[in-house]
Amino acid sequence: MPRIRGGLWARCRLCACIVALTASVFGVGYVARSQAQAPAAPGAPTTAQQPSIAFYYGAKPPVAELQAFDMVVVEPDSGFDPTQHALASTQWLSYVSLGEVLPSRSYFKSIPQSWLIGGNTAWNSHVVDQAAPEWPAFYVDQVITPLWQRGFRGFFLDTLDSYQLVAKSDDDRRKQEAGMVAVIRAIKAKYPEARLVLNRGFEILPQVHTLVQAVAFESLFRGWDQGGNRFTEVSASDRDWLLGQARTIRESYRLPVISIDYCPPADRACARNTAAQIKALGIIPYVADPALSQVGIGQIEVMPRRILMVIDTPSDISLDDSSANRIGAMPLNYLGYSVEYAHVSQQLPEGVLNDRYAGIVVWLNNSIVPNQARYAQWIRQQMDNGIRVAFMGRFGMSVDGAMGQALGLDAVRGRATRELEIVSRDPMIGFETQPMPDRREAVSVRVRDDARSLLRLRAGQYEVDAAAITRWGGYVLAPFVVMTMDDVNQNRWVVQPLDFLRQALALQPMPVPDVTTENGRRLMLTHIDGDGFASRAEFPGAQYGADALLKDILERYRVPTTWSVIEGEIAATGMYPQLAPVLEPLARKIYALPYVEVASHTFSHPYDWARTLEKEKDRSTAGYDSFHLEIPGYSMDLDREITGTRDYINEKLIPPGKKVKVLLWSGDCQPPAEAVRKAYAAGMLNMNGGDTLISRSNPSWTAIAPIGLNKGEGAFQVFAPHQNENIYTNEWSGPYYGFERVIETFEMTDKPIRFKPLNIYYHTYSGTKAASMRALRKVYDYAMSQPVMPIYASDYIRKALDFQTFAVARDGDTWVVRGAGDLRTVRVPGQATPQLAGSQGVVGFSPANGGQGTYVHLDGGTARFRVGSNTPAQPYIAEASGVTRNLVRTGNSMRFDFRGDYKPFFRVAGGSQCRVTVDGVAQRGTRVEVAASEQSSQTFRRVHVDCAE
Repeated sequence: MPRIRGGLWARCRLCACIVALTASVFGVGYVARSQAQAPAAPGAPTTAQQPSIAFYYGAKPPVAELQAFDMVVVEPDSGFDPTQHALASTQWLSYVSLGEVLPSRSYFKSIPQSWLIGGNTAWNSHVVDQAAPEWPAFYVDQVITPLWQRGFRGFFLDTLDSYQLVAKSDDDRRKQEAGMVAVIRAIKAKYPEARLVLNRGFEILPQVHTLVQAVAFESLFRGWDQGGNRFTEVSASDRDWLLGQARTIRESYRLPVISIDYCPPADRACARNTAAQIKALGIIPYVADPALSQVGIGQIEVMPRRILMVIDTPSDISLDDSSANRIGAMPLNYLGYSVEYAHVSQQLPEGVLNDRYAGIVVWLNNSIVPNQARYAQWIRQQMDNGIRVAFMGRFGMSVDGAMGQALGLDAVRGRATRELEIVSRDPMIGFETQPMPDRREAVSVRVRDDARSLLRLRAGQYEVDAAAITRWGGYVLAPFVVMTMDDVNQNRWVVQPLDFLRQALALQPMPVPDVTTENGRRLMLTHIDGDGFASRAEFPGAQYGADALLKDILERYRVPTTWSVIEGEIAATGMYPQLAPVLEPLARKIYALPYVEVASHTFSHPYDWARTLEKEKDRSTAGYDSFHLEIPGYSMDLDREITGTRDYINEKLIPPGKKVKVLLWSGDCQPPAEAVRKAYAAGMLNMNGGDTLISRSNPSWTAIAPIGLNKGEGAFQVFAPHQNENIYTNEWSGPYYGFERVIETFEMTDKPIRFKPLNIYYHTYSGTKAASMRALRKVYDYAMSQPVMPIYASDYIRKALDFQTFAVARDGDTWVVRGAGDLRTVRVPGQATPQLAGSQGVVGFSPANGGQGTYVHLDGGTARFRVGSNTPAQPYIAEASGVTRNLVRTGNSMRFDFRGDYKPFFRVAGGSQCRVTVDGVAQRGTRVEVAASEQSSQTFRRVHVDCAE
């Protein structure tokens, strides 16, 4: 394991042989000022300008969390590929050892034995002779160059003091130091742009300080004794000595200094407090576990944005259809969290998880899971590690005895012999329907005084708590989570899920990435599944339904639209080869429209995606074609469905400059993980599924789908925000005007809380009937009467993917948010607004629906801002239908680039006597419509807003 040296050896004031332990460090080339130090030279940045640095040596670095840092050092032998995770705001650096080599390193066998002049038994490594004449060239060629070729552009040089294990005379030490200097110069000679960070190397800094970007040491306050396997407190004298070194590095060499300290993995409070102590001294902190296998706390603290949901879904029910996904995930998404699933019967995640999971939700069907003892032990371990747990429905284990003691629950003797009555309940119980106690479901537990009962029930002397907030999290037992109404196939939340999850998991207020809104406008996407392209219109004026949609919908509303086709329906190789000479030109005419985005709806339109892999492997099975269109001579082939149809559309149907961007899933919209991966590998985004069906006849949040479903690594399926006309017309059996009821869904997913963007989603066959065409026009007219920002389906999908990996961190009272740049809205809680003075990347803000906070408008993937109650005096964008980027604020002026896909405009608020120009042309007023032809909608315009001081 790579490590930083320091805490293992006693510090020697004369030889400065403070060797470290298990870390690695990084820095950049500017200086911080400490209140404990002499004043910095003029122009030196303040502590607030310090970069953030992380060190992660574990396997599979969690990129989503680590991207919040400016720089990250990783272990190269973990297999991490920096080219696969190129980020605009985060630099990846490779750990390299200079003074020692482990036998496991790939270049070890190439080192001449004569160069191995000693050993470090603590690490089972060999000390390398830095004075060997050929060593610098060897190191560059065998160590640095392979890493450079892998994409690393920065290196953290460790073990710079190992020579002191073997060099006993001043002359020997000078030779070893000269050798290290030669290596560093050789690296910079071959790779001048390489960023080098030293671990200590205090003795050679006078000769190489102009070649490096930062210097690190470890254990300023808290250390780790590898030999003794224990954490240590650093003595005041040792700390003073290190602070003296730091002062010299900063004042003499103008380099930033980093300290890596260590705390127990489960003790985030220790890490938080230690980082604050280091930061107060003007030194860049990083505090983590000794193995550096967690996301630690540094200049920033990353807010975990994942929830682990433990489930026991039966094998005959897909994860897509599980209540955990369909009901439980959406509230967590709204609160800002992505959801990862772990089945209780499989291996549950090991280790301390509090650096990436904000909490655990247990959503079980069974009162006792089969592997109860292992599961109970795992639950206790997570609680001991500081992760809060919310049980939704059932504990899955017996909670008497030792487990009851651990949970702070007292067993209640006896059982209810008559119907239970409600003794007391919290306002969050009885949200969409009133609680209906069922003595058959009663769990005989009662909370102690250190918990808060949410629902207390009684039958005679038998008194239990069916829901509570506890010191470790909370629980709501069945049937008080969701009531199932089988007779109408609907559900209702009994508990208010947002309130319960916030309190049980103690979720911290933070900026929430939001996929519903941009620049204060509700996002609107329109997408069309290709079904029925070959169907004839049943009214005069159009031959085919697709033709009717083209003339009466697309050319009338001219909004960004994503349209897909089924190759097997329109191509000569499909079901209707005789129609291809008519249908293919019609598709080309549609795709030639500048506001139509190209999508695929597969080759044969599989109805049951769970069977696609099965039939692909065994095409001899009778009835293999019963789950997709019956295309003569076709056997199921995932590649044909995905890549094949992509190639057909690209080659036969679309004009130059366009390509297939999206795969819209067909049938049950439950593709296996392999199919999702194939879509991404083919260069296509993917969407459909989810089934958001809330309406006045089904007025429940349980009918609002989550953003999507993670089916495994590289297999995130994005759900359509709303459902299509097939659902509202009883599977296209009538009434054919039924799609107009989607307006109810639009309204109920917007107010009082905006859960979804607005999504007009239908099939090509809606163009075949007069009633369905009237319904479509009504839906479009409603949508265009709302304050929306029309976008393409691909834009929304990228936002949904960005949501999964979006990073939120805290730098004191400043928020740091980072993403890919596709999701450009965060929602801050309460009535606070972003303070524009000193902010970065914040274009403006607007109130969120229903008093749910404030939408903060971003100009890209990175922003820094504080929130407060003061109304900004600077100008800002209060509302816009378009994309902003490249924001620059100077006093009471702002500059940014702007474009839009549909009737772009922006409205300026704040400031006074503001003058607005677009591409140098003065505009009237503060609501500015930016004229753009359809052909140039992708062109950004330069906007200047200058207001009086």
